[in-house]
Formats: sequence, C-alpha cells, structure tokens
Amino acid sequence: MKLLSMNVAGRARAGVVVGEDALDVTGYCELIGEAETLSTIPRDALDLHKLGTGFLQAQLSRLASDEGLTERCREAGVLRPLDAIKLNPPVIAPGKILAVGLNYAAHAAEQNKNPPESPLIFSKNVTALTGPEDEIRLPQISEEVDYEAELAFVIGKEARSVQAENAFDYIAGYTILNDVTARDLQRRERQWARAKGLDSFAPCGPWLVTTDEIADPHSLGLELRLNGETRQKSNTSDLIFKIPYLIEFISQDLTLRPGDIISTGTPSGVGVYMKPPVFLKSGDAIEIRIQGIGKLANSVA
Repeated sequence: MKLLSMNVAGRARAGVVVGEDALDVTGYCELIGEAETLSTIPRDALDLHKLGTGFLQAQLSRLASDEGLTERCREAGVLRPLDAIKLNPPVIAPGKILAVGLNYAAHAAEQNKNPPESPLIFSKNVTALTGPEDEIRLPQISEEVDYEAELAFVIGKEARSVQAENAFDYIAGYTILNDVTARDLQRRERQWARAKGLDSFAPCGPWLVTTDEIADPHSLGLELRLNGETRQKSNTSDLIFKIPYLIEFISQDLTLRPGDIISTGTPSGVGVYMKPPVFLKSGDAIEIRIQGIGKLANSVA
C-alpha cells in the first residue's frame, strides 16, 4: 500500500492511494459508520502504520468490489484525484532525520575518494522537512545549493541494538528524499548541520510504500531530472552499505523511534562535481523517480 498525508481544509489527514485517487481514511470511516475504529484521527502514514495494514486492506478490498460505495466516496469528497490534493511529507513530525554520506560507489569515485570503511552518518534538521510540490527555498547564506536524490525508509517500531538479520522487521516503508545541500557552507564550516539542514532542505514523499510492495530495496532504479534533463541515474544495487547493515550500525546505543527517517545516500551526478559545477537557481524544477515508489517533484524559489 501507499500511505500518505494530505492537507484537508487546512488540517493534515492520512490517506491511502487507490489507483489515481487518494482515500481520506478518516472521512471514509465516518462515511461507512466505523469512525469508532479510529482511536484518534490519523494524520500521516505513520499513524496508518500504527493502525495496521490488515484493516486498511480489508477496506480497500471492500471499496474495489462496491461501485456504489466508491461513488458515495467521490460524492462526499472522501475519494479524490491525487492531482487535486495537496500532499504533505508522508511523516509530518519525525523525531529525527538521519542520512548517510558517500554510500554509492560511483558517488565516491566522482570525488576521487575511497569508499568509507564504515557508514558516515549525519543529521538533517527536522525543520528542513517539506513535502511534494513544495518549494526548495534558496537561502541568503549560500550561493551553491545542490540536489541529492535518495531512497529513504521510515522506522516502524522502536529499534535499539538491532541485528542486521532482523532489520527489515523495523521498517514501516520506503519513500524518496532530496538531501539538498549548501556546498559552500559544507566546505567552509565542515560541520554539516547548516549545510544539510536549512529550511526546505529535506523534500520528502510523495508517500510511504509499505514493505510488502518492495521485494528488494537494493534493486530499484533511481533517477533525478533537473528541468527535464537527467542528472542522476543509478540503481540502489550500487549502495555500499545496505539497509540491514545501516540499521544495525545506527541503532547501536542510539534508539530509533517510529517515524524516524533514514536516507540512504545519493549516487553520482550531483551538481558540484559537474564541469563546470552547476547549482540550483530560482525557477528550476526537480523530479526524482524511484522504481516502485513514484515521483517526488519540487520547484526552486
């Protein structure tokens, strides 16, 4: 399933992708007289994950077999076309956003660096989080803003000192993250807190794809287009440190909690290593596509 968060009348509501539409889970439960099933109003993909996919799957099956119910949902505005709604990040309030540096072999090679011996982990500020179609805002303190297309995953249950062989049990699903980076700040300050964590520097979405739909997260095509031109094109098979190892490594003496986002690194093709370097400018349009997940699109302002 594809679980999402959307803006409904100024409030975050959780939804499920149904074909080319989004189903407002709260509105649907109210329509069919099962509002008591929800202890609270779900606001994002994490809330739906906690609710359980069994209930959601049963309701989707019911909807698929009942044309009358489908029409009632459309008339009530509970089932709406995806292109008619405003999507939020799939998880709207993560406790932390962690990311991995130099985790694609080709990305290390384009920097003339040896692959790291262990994962390079850094944080992105949660205030950097923004959603699909939102603007990446160019900061006043940087003139070298760059893109980084990445596969990300969301933690589904508390994880501490997890062993790699059990790691997939702790994943709620997969999404896309653009690890936007101010290269001049990164170079000048060395610490990446500002370079990676300025406002709007973590576009994420469009939704969370549950693990049952991704047979192998290490075999997904990934592509970033800037103004229609392909800049990054790779496959997650090029990841140096795979997801189970990342969870084992990160969770040693560092508790991961439900909703935490972990971004797995970017492939080669970033702007700073082009000849000459090319950085983002106002009016640019970025699209990141990952096989099995979808498209994350943002403009630059």
